Amino acid sequence: MNNLSIILGKRLLTIGDVSKGTGLSRGTISAIYHRNADTAKLSTLKSICDYLQISLSDLIEYTPKEPTKEA
Repeated sequence: MNNLSIILGKRLLTIGDVSKGTGLSRGTISAIYHRNADTAKLSTLKSICDYLQISLSDLIEYTPKEPTKEA
């Protein structure tokens, strides 16, 4: 799960602001913002983090799946 929409909302920033500040396309930022992106390059995430001055763990939360028990 990513927290981009929450972070931008708290800072009153827009997708356009992030696009201009990072040089990334609005479509790329929008897909991440709306959680429509299945994948994202690490360089893309790093650019967003650098622009927002946050760590990657602030942007992306990951909780591992519980291991499945074999019968």
